[in-house]
Amino acid sequence: MRSGVLLLVALLALLTFAIAGGALFTVAQTEQALVLRLGEPVPGRGLITQPGLHFKIPLIENVIFLDNRILDAESRNLEVLAADNQRLEVDSFARYRIIDPLRFYQTVGGVIGASSQLGSVLNSAVRRVLSEANQRQIVRDERASLMVKIREQANVEARKFGVTVVDARIRRVELPQQISEKVYGRMQSERAREAADYRAQGSELAQKITAKADRDVVVLKAEAQREADRTKGEGDAERNRIFAESFGKDADFFAFYRSMQAYEAAFKPGDTRFVVSPRSEFFRFFGAAGGAPAKRAEDAPPRKN
Repeated sequence: MRSGVLLLVALLALLTFAIAGGALFTVAQTEQALVLRLGEPVPGRGLITQPGLHFKIPLIENVIFLDNRILDAESRNLEVLAADNQRLEVDSFARYRIIDPLRFYQTVGGVIGASSQLGSVLNSAVRRVLSEANQRQIVRDERASLMVKIREQANVEARKFGVTVVDARIRRVELPQQISEKVYGRMQSERAREAADYRAQGSELAQKITAKADRDVVVLKAEAQREADRTKGEGDAERNRIFAESFGKDADFFAFYRSMQAYEAAFKPGDTRFVVSPRSEFFRFFGAAGGAPAKRAEDAPPRKN
């Protein structure tokens, strides 16, 4: 009998500890908690934002823990048609905070559901805002202001889920792959065309330089030849003048000098041969130093006995 009482007391103690353990819960520094009774928040303590140890009624009340930090919602590889009919692939994301835990829990259930819902909201805001801007504004000129518009428009829908969007960013903007390949191909063709133009211009300039140099060479040679001919003519004229003066001063010496030049030119070694009589006028200086014609035998005076 005594052992049965002890066993009953032990079971009651275990039950008490189990109930007490179920009545306690801890809220972390990065969390906030919803205390629900049959799906509705408990009046007066339905939302707990202070970290620490808290109480609830076991089996009747349950606790939903929600993050009170800034959370992320992603929107990847969204194709957008810009105002200039340019298709763009946009990678964006949003950061949000839970401001109404009960509505958040009732509408999306948790962070996973919120990421899905806010991703759709972000996609719609990105499409609406970027469809009113051209490619240059999206990529460079007005990117910051466009992100502000996206955040403001996304916030209107996000409040229905009990959250507020604190930031929205465009992470990446690119052309679709097929269009990128066409653009890159067109850029390559354009660069090849420009390179061909540069080569053609260089070849044309090289031909002009070469033609000018050839023309300058011809002109310089012609001028040099003209100067040479002029100088040679002046030299010949001076030589002839000197010869003429010399001939006038001493005709015999001039005739002798010219004959010596003729002998030098005629008797140069070579294969040319010519036959001429030794009594020819050409050899008149061979017969007499003064150049008198050689006397023939019949013209010689008779010998005296």
